Amino acid sequence: MSHRVLLVDDSPTMRSFVATTLEADGYDVTQVQGGFQALKVLPNGHFDLVITDINMPDINGLELIKFLRSNPAYQNTPVFIISTEGRERDRDRGLGLGANAYLVKPFKPEQLLAVVRNCLGGSGGSEPGK
Repeated sequence: MSHRVLLVDDSPTMRSFVATTLEADGYDVTQVQGGFQALKVLPNGHFDLVITDINMPDINGLELIKFLRSNPAYQNTPVFIISTEGRERDRDRGLGLGANAYLVKPFKPEQLLAVVRNCLGGSGGSEPGK
């Protein structure tokens, strides 16, 4: 059984890069282009991890994290921020709102996979025998 990941980023290029990297490692990725779409998709299925950008048009990633952490259905779902905002105060703010990890763009596929595995307790996208 593969882990389901919700990927929220307004950049089609970044969504494609992240999704391709994760799917090649066995993850099931659902892509949306913003926080508003994420809020529409979340109730339609269980996600093991949410990956979000911060800077997006409608609902930004920080607002999405606030929603997830305040909602009992999602408060224990790991959330991972990918952002061009690399300042320490941006990182601290995201983690302070409840994100489990923060990765600054650009990054290498290996870095992405390492953070995703860490957020999911060390397991890869698919688990043999399940």
